Amino acid sequence: MSPGNAARDASGHTPVVGFDHSASGEAMTTFLLIRHALCDPVGKAIAGRAPGTHLNRTGYAQAEALAARLTALHISGIYSSPLERARETAEPLARRLGLPVIDAAGLNEMDFGDWTGRTLAELAGITEWRDFNTNRSSTRIPNGEIIAEVVARAMEELDRIRLCHGSGQLVAVVSHGDVIRGVLAAVLGTPLDLMQRLVVDPASVSILSYTQGSPRLLLMNSAEDWPQEVILAQ
Repeated sequence: MSPGNAARDASGHTPVVGFDHSASGEAMTTFLLIRHALCDPVGKAIAGRAPGTHLNRTGYAQAEALAARLTALHISGIYSSPLERARETAEPLARRLGLPVIDAAGLNEMDFGDWTGRTLAELAGITEWRDFNTNRSSTRIPNGEIIAEVVARAMEELDRIRLCHGSGQLVAVVSHGDVIRGVLAAVLGTPLDLMQRLVVDPASVSILSYTQGSPRLLLMNSAEDWPQEVILAQ
């Protein structure tokens, strides 16, 4: 199926999002932005960059299901945050495709500094935590990062990967919720203070393309079957 064959309304428009490089006629590199699968701290505590946080049983099942879903795509590279939970999400896909998982430091989790290892219940009474969740753009985590730094390094990493793979290629990158939300907010022109309005679930896929240096968001937070309006032909 190509955009030209998609159903059009009376004005000649089609709801189809072009994910078929050859059909669109545009030179692009497309990223599958994947949030790591479920681990025990999600929704409960700040794992941050602390080592030793692995996927839980549900997370391993999610990673395998994700790999089965993506195997049919012509993925040319798999990049991951160096943390265990991200690599464990990428590895089933890498095994199926016979590709290595390449560590990419720019995709690493936000540095949560002094909040690393704290539960959300513990943080709820801290003024800086409340400021962080309402004024992300201006609140630096104690001994950690500010969101603008996270977005800058992640976008720089994606640009580096794009240059390594070139036009017309599809690349999978596995990262973390705040990193992906920050990137999506930047692409959409959404203020970083409002980035928490963007939902990025564990093991979800968001599709981002770079066309002539301009990023475009094709799909966000897809966690199960592909919507019919997204073309997956390569």
